[in-house]
Amino acid sequence: MTSSDRRPSRRTPACGTSLSRRSAVQALAVGAAALAAPALTRAQSGPVRIGYAIARTGPWTPGAQVSQEPNYLLWAEQVNAAGGLDVRGTKRPIELISSDDRSDIETCVRSYQKLMGSDKVDLILPPWGSNANFAVAPLANRMGYPFLAPTALSRRLVEMKLPYFFLLLQQPAPMMNALVDMLKANGVKTVATIYIDDLFGLENYAALKVALQGTGISLVEDKSYPAGVKDLSPVLRSIKDKNPDAFIGITYPPDTILASRQSKEIGFNPKFFYASVGTAFQLYRNVMGPGAEGVLGMGSWNPKTSAGAKAYFDAHVAKFGAQKEPDRWASGHCWAGLQILQAAVAKVGLDRKAIRDYVAGTEHDTIIGKVKFTGSENTATPGTVSQWQKGEFEVVWPRSMATAPLITQKPAWV
Repeated sequence: MTSSDRRPSRRTPACGTSLSRRSAVQALAVGAAALAAPALTRAQSGPVRIGYAIARTGPWTPGAQVSQEPNYLLWAEQVNAAGGLDVRGTKRPIELISSDDRSDIETCVRSYQKLMGSDKVDLILPPWGSNANFAVAPLANRMGYPFLAPTALSRRLVEMKLPYFFLLLQQPAPMMNALVDMLKANGVKTVATIYIDDLFGLENYAALKVALQGTGISLVEDKSYPAGVKDLSPVLRSIKDKNPDAFIGITYPPDTILASRQSKEIGFNPKFFYASVGTAFQLYRNVMGPGAEGVLGMGSWNPKTSAGAKAYFDAHVAKFGAQKEPDRWASGHCWAGLQILQAAVAKVGLDRKAIRDYVAGTEHDTIIGKVKFTGSENTATPGTVSQWQKGEFEVVWPRSMATAPLITQKPAWV
């Protein structure tokens, strides 16, 4: 065999090796694709993982376990019973990933860091209260998670201009404007106020003072009190001595009940008695009994507000029982936020930037009416005042949203 005859024989194995390697690479690629396909399918059809931290212990618990977590559980149950969350035409089950924030800011922040960081949940739901939202909102914004908060009142949160953060509740100015407008329209000349010494209390107190300017209504006494207060009777006695037409308590649920009980004990019964967070709770009616009649507070809806509101209320009671009704303020806003989030995912999928843009740029139909955001603030829902009347917390102001007329003289405590 000549050298020329041998060259092909040397090249043939080389050529064969090249083909074998190419075939092997192609086979591996096909195999990898085959393995990846089920994973991709699982990612597109598997559970939508939604995370949150909420107070199950500690002082935030009464509000969190009335206004928020029951709604999260009911919503997930309803959506899953209907086949799952519509993600641009594909139904996927909701998986809730949650923990107790223990009514502690640091625990709350760490929980959300984990959810959005190592856990990489698809979406998040917010914690309870202004303080917790103030701590977590910048983190959620930085990590690009849309955040629809139903229990935060803070002008400072609006002024932070966080594009992923949306406040569903009416903020201090519209709520205090509505209250003062109601008082002025009904001949009130003097008011006294107490307010909790935290972000919620300070901002609402500041908004109240601005709302009173130029109305002819005098603020005859204003006192702050610390969180966890156990006795408000000294300041209430001082206010009683000044005999104001209206009392305004910018209070949290335990303090709302404390102020009401102690006002009854000392015989302080002004023409208008208003206390804020917790007055809208069934717990307030249960604790105060007939004494709740005529008491005013922050509220914005009830089952009479809309057919959707009635359906939501009935479903809530069916799941949690007649002793755990939704409250007539933040619970409705919480459900409205879940409606908005659900509609956004159906429209744009789980792209969080697209969700954020949809939420920001759309007027939303909800159980509490139209919701539209200007920056972070819901500017479509006006400030409101509600009042306990015959066992229901009726919306009484403004008249355009009223579910019952205002009782203009609070009955004596019973």
